[in-house]
Amino acid sequence: MEPSQDPNPNEPQASKDKAELRNYTEGKLLDRVYNTYLQMHTHQTVDFVRRKSAEYGGCSLRRMSAMQALELLDQLVDESDPDVDFPNSLHAYQTAEGIRRAHPDKDWFHLVGLLHDLGKVLVLFGEPQWAVVGDTFPVGCKVQKSVVFHDSTFHNNPDTRDPRYNTECGMYQPHCGLENVLMSWGHDEYMYRVMKFNNFALPKEAFYMIRFHSFYPWHAHGDYKHLCNEEDLRMLPWIKELNQFDLYTKQEELPDVRELQGYYQALIDKYCPGELCW
Repeated sequence: MEPSQDPNPNEPQASKDKAELRNYTEGKLLDRVYNTYLQMHTHQTVDFVRRKSAEYGGCSLRRMSAMQALELLDQLVDESDPDVDFPNSLHAYQTAEGIRRAHPDKDWFHLVGLLHDLGKVLVLFGEPQWAVVGDTFPVGCKVQKSVVFHDSTFHNNPDTRDPRYNTECGMYQPHCGLENVLMSWGHDEYMYRVMKFNNFALPKEAFYMIRFHSFYPWHAHGDYKHLCNEEDLRMLPWIKELNQFDLYTKQEELPDVRELQGYYQALIDKYCPGELCW
């Protein structure tokens, strides 16, 4: 099962020129974005990621449905995103509807669009945004040049001076596979853990897309290929397919959530029903 490679008349049309999206050199939100990444790149270490993985991996914080979690994101504006300044719940519906138009036969993919950022509820559980949002990167090895603000935000990260972690492969074997790599802690890995713990009835492509959709240095810029295996390369087209809807459906015209809720509640009932453990 692979995403279609044919040009799609239903491809999302961005409200901004594509070159204007993910602009980390100028813009009205740049100070907010830079400070989020400065904190992230200072504190996201191997030890930090291991602690957070242990803290949240058991999904024992609370119980709520997927729709309840989505409604919590009404309260969240992502401080790492240079392109939007509205609640993350609306972005979820924009992404899902873009996928639904382009892939009407893949209802599970529509649900991935809705759920892809749901791990950001960690902010509402008390985590700082730098430990939840933004692009992810592998900890435990040398930072690659495509990591956002790589040249100005890592100077106080102790792992960059640790010989175990500052070489090209660091603590990993070449081509070990991304499933064996510790990514910076955030909403991708947390939501993947929630999906696994609650046995979401989705194909493995869905789990993979959720887990690595924020790993822009790899899927958008081609870095860290020395850590990837054949399965990662097989999954890459799916990540890229989700990414175009994640990015290019961000528009000022916001969706009518009340009109859409029924359809997506039915998908939740099909693939991840009831109260979930978070």
